[in-house]
Amino acid sequence: MGEVLGIGLSHYPPLSGRDDDMAGLLRKALHDPGIPAAEKDPANWPELMRREWGSDEGRSAAAAHRASLVAGFERARNALDEFAPDVVLIWGDDQYENFREDIIPPFSVQAYDDMEIRPWAQADHSSDMVDRPNVWGEAADTTAFKVRGRRDVAKHLVSSLLERGIDAAYAYQPLHHPGLPHAFLNAILYLDYHRTGFDYPVLPFPINCYGRRVISYQGFASRVDDIRELDPPSPHPARMMAVGAAVGQIMADSPWRVALVASSSWSHAFLCDKTWRLRPDTATDRHLYERLAAGDVDAWRTVSLTDLEESGQQELLNWFPLLGAMEALGTPRPSWTEFIETDVFNSNKVFALYHP
Repeated sequence: MGEVLGIGLSHYPPLSGRDDDMAGLLRKALHDPGIPAAEKDPANWPELMRREWGSDEGRSAAAAHRASLVAGFERARNALDEFAPDVVLIWGDDQYENFREDIIPPFSVQAYDDMEIRPWAQADHSSDMVDRPNVWGEAADTTAFKVRGRRDVAKHLVSSLLERGIDAAYAYQPLHHPGLPHAFLNAILYLDYHRTGFDYPVLPFPINCYGRRVISYQGFASRVDDIRELDPPSPHPARMMAVGAAVGQIMADSPWRVALVASSSWSHAFLCDKTWRLRPDTATDRHLYERLAAGDVDAWRTVSLTDLEESGQQELLNWFPLLGAMEALGTPRPSWTEFIETDVFNSNKVFALYHP
């Protein structure tokens, strides 16, 4: 019988960059002519937002935000090393990286072999790291990252899901993106923030979190007055919980030690119209966080896709299968969790650990 460790974390792209650039999305939004001037005036902002913005547009506050995130990744990495998994399955969004006009499944299992990754040469628009310096000072052509795969585990998982009546798509090689989409690569880079190495095999499990915006807006930021015809929706949150429950049960019945990782920040400012795309929907994030910390999975099961979209929580869809898996395995309440709040750095971040 296998054992399962649950981890929730963020893949926040600006953490890869310099502190000076971490508030870049807010600075960009402040030039959007569709946002009322009064909303862009710091005098009208919440106290936290004014304090983080300060007199240098968030540059000083970035260091403290980074330190909190790095501490969370250190704790997650320690748990991962203590568990010593045979494979690390990561639920993350495909933000117009492989899910493009030719095929957009609700979710997919990437049964890749080992890959040589060039994280900065292969950066794309969704990572917001194209032609930007990174915090490690690594050159654009750095190729020192080998990500191991476990095709055998992936094939077992897909076969088992199909046998349970869950129509899982799968792929043996990337369709468009030459490496790993940033939801997966960033999770690895941050779990190896101190560059000690990451030798655990990885099983990417992308979800079409951006749904109505995956093609129309290529899964990224836009101006408020940029109105386009939308795409079909993402899979329903409750459906992803059911998929996660099946994955958890399949892995628990397998011979492997498996870490299940939810990779995303929570509400994203650039997707949240109710805050004029200037800050995340912290009130809604806090409510769901309190339910998560209490192990109240039923509260998450009632969340609708419309709820997620109205709060800019599209990427939170990556966390629903984790909660479904943990409930199915009898550990619905995390053994440790932390909420890292911000108004300036685009998204609130949450870490969680579910020990077997």
